[in-house]
Order: sequence, then C-alpha cells, then structure tokens
Amino acid sequence: MLFGVTTPLAKLLLSSSPPLLVAGLLYAGSGLGLSLWVVIQDRGRFSPGLARGEWPWLASAVAAGGVAAPALLMYGLAQLNAATASLLLNLEVVLTAVLAWVAFREATSRRIVIGFVAILIGSLVLSWHGMMSGFAQLKAVLAIVGASLLWALDNNLTRRISAGDARVIAAVKGIAAGTTNTTLAFSLGASLPTVGHAVEVLGLGFFGYGVSLVLFVYALRHLGTARTGAYFATAPFVGGALAIAVFGQNGDWTFWTAALCMAVGVWLHLTERHAHEHEHESMTHSHAHTHDVHHRHVHAPDWDGIEPHTHAHEHLPLRHSHPHYPDIHHQHAH
Repeated sequence: MLFGVTTPLAKLLLSSSPPLLVAGLLYAGSGLGLSLWVVIQDRGRFSPGLARGEWPWLASAVAAGGVAAPALLMYGLAQLNAATASLLLNLEVVLTAVLAWVAFREATSRRIVIGFVAILIGSLVLSWHGMMSGFAQLKAVLAIVGASLLWALDNNLTRRISAGDARVIAAVKGIAAGTTNTTLAFSLGASLPTVGHAVEVLGLGFFGYGVSLVLFVYALRHLGTARTGAYFATAPFVGGALAIAVFGQNGDWTFWTAALCMAVGVWLHLTERHAHEHEHESMTHSHAHTHDVHHRHVHAPDWDGIEPHTHAHEHLPLRHSHPHYPDIHHQHAH
C-alpha cells in the first residue's frame, strides 16, 4: 500500500523536477531516513547483522537493484511512453517468481501458481492502454526488460539475507539507488530543486520506498520470494484506487477487472494451507525471534527474558509436520 500510493503522489511532484531526479530523491529519502531511524533507535549502531558469508549477497543485490536497474530503467523511459514501460515492468513479478522457483528452488503449489497468474493478469490489465505503440523501439524495450530482470534478481538475492536487520538492508539499498539516480540526473543537466520541493520528495521516499522496503524484506523472511513478489504486484491497484478516491479520476473497466483478478489471486494465496512432514537440517544464523517450536535453545544465565530478541543461535536437526511457508527456516525440497 505504501509503495502503491507513492506513484500518484510522485506524479504531482514531476512538474517541478525531471523524472530521474525525482527517482533519485525518492531513493535518497529512503536511504537517509532509514539510516537516521536506525542510528537513533539503536543509539549509533548501524549493522545489518549479517554473517561474513552473507555480505556478498547484499553487495550483489545492491549492485543489481540499486545501481544497474535504475540506470537501465531511465534509459528505457526516455524513449518509451509510460503505459508501455509500466506493462514491461510487470515482468519483474514474473521473473522474480521464475527465478525463485527454478534457480533458487523455492517451494510452490498449483494453487499458488494460479493465484500468482491471477494477480499478474490484474496488473497487466491496469497497464494495457497504449501498450503496442512503444514496442518498435527495441533497445528501450530491452533496457526495461533488463531492469526487470535485475530487480527480480535483487529480490531473490535479498531473500538470502532477509534474516538480517531489514531496516539497515533497506537503508543501504536506498542510499545506493539514490546516489546512482541523482548522479545520473545531474550529469544529464538537472538543476537543484528548491528546498521545499526536495523535502517533499525525500519525505515521500522515506515512507513509499523506505518503510515499504523494510516491510518487503520482512515479508521475504517469512513468506518467501514468489509470494512476496505477487502481493507487491497489487501496488498499481492501490495507486489506482487512490487516484479515484482523492483525485476524482474515474474507474473504468480495466480498474474493476484488475481489482477482481487481484482479489481472486490474493484470496487463493491467503487460503493456502501447506503442511507435510519435513526435516530441518542443522543451521546457525542470527535474526529476531521468539522461543517457538523452531527456537528451543539455551541462553546464558544473565538473559533478561525479553522477546523477541536477536543473537546468533543454532538450530538442531528436527523432523515434524505443521503448516508453513517457504520462510528462512523452511528451505527443504519437495
């Protein structure tokens, strides 16, 4: 919802600055706002809580989704109309799921795939207008397809480190993307915005890109990549609903068709019940947790008893059966 409402609100800000600069400031607001949040909340400590072997995953995710993808997107947007670009960006949802299921071996089911397709159809319907007019510009199309692929890769790579501090992970990605986009904007001749305009865009970026990304990483941790990506694809519908409610725009057949498709898809996902006997292998990692069935470990005598808490802990081999998602503790084969 936060990301969805950002689009129509950001559109109001484009009258004063070029799109690339607005994108850079939105990302910068995300990175700077989250960094300040972490420093204040954690009293100066700023660490994603990653093990040494997890830093390459974060670096790769930042390079793919925070640096390369925005540059490709802006190259494509400069030559395509917005409707065509929106349609092509829906490929991110598809590619995210395909990479999760094929390359990263995330568990799925027929019900989840059908729900995913329904959500995707709804997203495609919303951005259908004007589709064919831009496909003659092959280089621009390929640039946006490349950006979608890189963001899909980013989502799957971030999934590997989603047990870390979601605030810091999102802050690092926001700073990287903000620096990249603003540098590109100024190199292409953009001028400095007024202080008031910059504050508006930075504030919107903090909530719409920053807080939403923290929640996205948290969802990756507990739901898996494909399901999180599918739910995130409902953002255009949220933006459309805001445009109708606040800006007085009319909801045509595309809006209500998309609403129905997305409602069916989300319902199929939310009513999923995936349960079977499975085995947990031995694993050591660190993340915020309570002492549920998966966290029956011993603490030092001076533990204050507060939950949830974060520390490195070991999972012993365990075999049991219960309903579960492909979260950070359920990466088993099917």
